[in-house]
Amino acid sequence: MNEPFSAEEIRRYSRHLILPEFGARGQKKLKASRVLVVGAGGLGSPAAMYLAAAGVGTLGLVDFDVVDLSNLQRQLLHGTADVGRSKLASATDTLNALNPHVQVQPHALRLSAENALALFAQYDLVLDGTDNFATRYLINDACVLTGKPNVSASVFRFEGQASVFCTPEGPCYRCLYPEPPPPGLSPSCGEGGVLGIVPGVIGTLQATEAIKVLSGVGQPLIGRLLTFDALEMSFRQFKVKKDASCPVCGPSPSITALIDYEQFCGTRAPPPGAVRDVTPQWLTEHRREVQLLDVREPGEREINVIEGSVCIPMAELAARFNELATTRDLVVYCKVGERSARAVEYLRTVGFERVFNLAGGIERWADEVDEHLPVY
Repeated sequence: MNEPFSAEEIRRYSRHLILPEFGARGQKKLKASRVLVVGAGGLGSPAAMYLAAAGVGTLGLVDFDVVDLSNLQRQLLHGTADVGRSKLASATDTLNALNPHVQVQPHALRLSAENALALFAQYDLVLDGTDNFATRYLINDACVLTGKPNVSASVFRFEGQASVFCTPEGPCYRCLYPEPPPPGLSPSCGEGGVLGIVPGVIGTLQATEAIKVLSGVGQPLIGRLLTFDALEMSFRQFKVKKDASCPVCGPSPSITALIDYEQFCGTRAPPPGAVRDVTPQWLTEHRREVQLLDVREPGEREINVIEGSVCIPMAELAARFNELATTRDLVVYCKVGERSARAVEYLRTVGFERVFNLAGGIERWADEVDEHLPVY
C-alpha cells in the first residue's frame, strides 16, 4: 500500500480501510485533520474518545475545570482516581492511552472573545461540547468569522440535539436561535440534571458528524437539527434554513467581530456590591427572623435543603414572586450563590427592598454549618 500509514496503523484502522465508501482516502483525510473539542465534559468525553479512536491527526481540547465526583456519571474521559485533577490532564492521559498516533493538544483556558479567533484558526473543525448559551454563541460567531464548521450539540435531562453549523452552504446557530432565552429559563445540567447516557449518545453523534465533514463521506447534519428523546427512544429531524437576515452569517452581517457574550445572554455576574450577601453564620443567627427562598429546581431539593425554606425555581420567579412577603427580610439561596444573586437583583426591581443572597449557596452552608448535609 502507498498510504502514509505504518503497519500498526493499517491494522488499527483496518475496519475503516475496508469500507468502500471510506477506505484509505477517508483515513488519510482524518489523519491530516485538526479538530478542536471545546469542553472535556459530558459531550466532549465520547466525542473526543471516538475521534481519537478513529485516527484524527491532531485533537485539541479546551477546558479549565477539575474533575469532580459528580462528573463521573457521564464524563467517561475521567475516572475515580482523577477526582481533583485537571480535566485536561485526565483527558490527555485517556486519549494518549487510547491512540498514541493522535497528537493531543491541551488548551488550559476559558474560551473568550479575546482568544477564540486565534485558537480556532489553528483547526479545521470545532466541536462544541459546552453547556451554556454565552459560550455557544461565542463559538458560533468565531466559527463563522474563521470559516470553520461547528458541530454543535446540547443535552438536558432526558433529551439532546445536534446539528452542523457554519458551513458555507448551511445555517449557523444564530439562524436557529437568533436570541438566547431569558436568564434562568433554561437551567444547566448542573441545575436541572441529565441522564448520564444522553450526552454519550449525543456526543457520539457529534463525533460521527465531525468524521463525515472531515472525510467527505455521507450527508452531514447541515441544515438539519436532530433531536433525541431517551424516554421515548425517539429521534426526530427538523429543517433549519439559512437566515438571510442573520447578523453574523447573512449577506450583510452586523456582527463582524466578537462581542460581549455574557452581556448578550444576560448572564454576567452582578458587580461587587450590587448584591448584598450574607454569610451562613449570619443566617444561623437570624433564621427565625427571615424568609428563606430556594431558587433551585425541585430535584435539587431532594438531595439537600435548608430547613424552613420555600422553593420557587428561578425560571418561575417572575410569575410567582407575589407569593413572598415584602414586609420581612428575604434571604435567597441556590447551589453556589450565582442563581440566587441574579434572583436578588430581579426581586429588587419588583419592590423587594430587604433581600439578601446567601454567599456560596447551600454548598458553603454544608461546609460551614451542617457538615452532614450531602452535596452534589
